[in-house]
Amino acid sequence: MPETDAPRRPAATIQRQIEAILAAWGMAPEPCATTAAIMVESDLMGIDSHGLSMLPMYETLRADGVLRINGAPKVIRENGCTALLDGGAGLGHPVSAWGMDLATDKALAQGVGIVGVRNSHHFGAAGCYARRAARRGAIGMVMTTARSILAVPARGAQPMLGTNPLAVAAPGSGTDPAFVLDMSSTTAAGNKVKVYALNGWPLPEGWVVDGAGRPVTDAAEGMQYLFRRAEGGLTPLGGRAETAGHKGYGLAMMVQILAGTLTGGALSVRDTRPGQPDNVGHFFLAIDPAAFRAPEEFSADLESFTSIMRATPPASADEPVLVPGDPERAEHARRLDLGIPVPGTLAAQIKGICERARIEFLLS
Repeated sequence: MPETDAPRRPAATIQRQIEAILAAWGMAPEPCATTAAIMVESDLMGIDSHGLSMLPMYETLRADGVLRINGAPKVIRENGCTALLDGGAGLGHPVSAWGMDLATDKALAQGVGIVGVRNSHHFGAAGCYARRAARRGAIGMVMTTARSILAVPARGAQPMLGTNPLAVAAPGSGTDPAFVLDMSSTTAAGNKVKVYALNGWPLPEGWVVDGAGRPVTDAAEGMQYLFRRAEGGLTPLGGRAETAGHKGYGLAMMVQILAGTLTGGALSVRDTRPGQPDNVGHFFLAIDPAAFRAPEEFSADLESFTSIMRATPPASADEPVLVPGDPERAEHARRLDLGIPVPGTLAAQIKGICERARIEFLLS
């Protein structure tokens, strides 16, 4: 993303602000703390699209009666290796943390664990949950459907799918995962377009297209195509059909099948009635490397593999080859030191939320 000159706030302050807002809305203390921690983790890693900036949307969903902020997750069915959870129509963060932890528990006991979730809402950045498994020594895989229909299928003129992201994390010998892939099945996430609009940045060509497939580079106009107009939307990963957009489209359908069709989640928000919960579906898979070989051997080979990739001669001397997870790791360290940027437009939105909730605004 472009470098920002927005004012920065300490992560601890932002976490307190998120917790205060969620508590004022009626969320219980434990899920409140879990949700705020995951949202701030996203902001620290530079995924500004999935942290503090989500609160305005959550406020709208709650006001519309779609989001049940105090929804209680529960087990629907379970066996030794699998489980299905109901999210209680609450925010997706608490049930997703539980789902990934449960999948990891099963993997460490049985070799593999798979947990599906239905009747949930937006859960933030998928990589946060994959990392939970990797920190416990398991390989974690995460997929989720989405509430908003933003993605245009290859050759299509109107959006039919969500951004349908997926993430994979694998453990190394240290406390941090050695590999973390966190990506949407679209060229860019819809909430990243929101971040560009909040900062007044132009969109890279190819992220958003109009109904005729022409690129949209004005971020405000891009938001209109994503959330106000019936035609146009985000391109599938790869862009146009001739540049392999069919691959991103295929990935989006795969995620929809595993996280939505398998769990009983909605195909999209079009699948739900007005005023009813979105029924977002999630999919969590954990694998214990010890089921296949000595974990220390797996970690050593993985770290050797990632080192070989980083040692690849770069095309440009000032842009070394990285491994998935490296940029987020570096940004996390940077933002812990400097603070998390909060654009003035976002700060004003959060201040309005605080005023309506009758709580203190902490980000001034």
